[in-house]
Amino acid sequence: MVIQLRPERGGYIRPFGCGWFIREFLLGHGPEGSAVIDPEVGACQEDIFFHYKKAIHRAYAEDAVAWENEERIKKGKSIYSEEEYTDRFEYFLSRIPYKLVKCRYHSFQRYFHWLKQLGWVEFTGKEEKASMQDYYEEAPPRRFYRLTKEGRSAPNQEWSNPQLTLYPERGLDYFRDKRRQRKYSRKAPTKSRRKVSI
Repeated sequence: MVIQLRPERGGYIRPFGCGWFIREFLLGHGPEGSAVIDPEVGACQEDIFFHYKKAIHRAYAEDAVAWENEERIKKGKSIYSEEEYTDRFEYFLSRIPYKLVKCRYHSFQRYFHWLKQLGWVEFTGKEEKASMQDYYEEAPPRRFYRLTKEGRSAPNQEWSNPQLTLYPERGLDYFRDKRRQRKYSRKAPTKSRRKVSI
């Protein structure tokens, strides 16, 4: 019997997946302590991405405090009180650089584009002025998106990998082969900084 070791939510590195977060956020559930929105009004991509990154930061900070508590238990100390826990959580949260955790905005845009191609999110018709338009008038406005019926009913597995759902002819082996074809260059050797004695 084969047992799947892959976690159900988020994958190996992230505490929760991008697709799960987008769906829960657009449903108005306020996942992982993020803002609660009106599902009919929707939200723009930039806001969803910002709340996703902040939620990952909070999850990382919680994990760091949990790890410290485990170490305290191993040493025979008592776990943090509620006030100490909050202080340690705020300490770790303030020390995480915004770009430390995965998911860059370009990757998020591609992911969101696949959701639009699948018809799981739709433009609500609401737009607002972007701050960039103050300097560059041709910049696109902020567009609001909401979930469609198909997006609400799509299973978790399809939400976790919309690219595979969109292109089923390209299985996981296709992506593995693509990674194998990539030629990674070695770093150029550097000169030794040690002085050679003559």
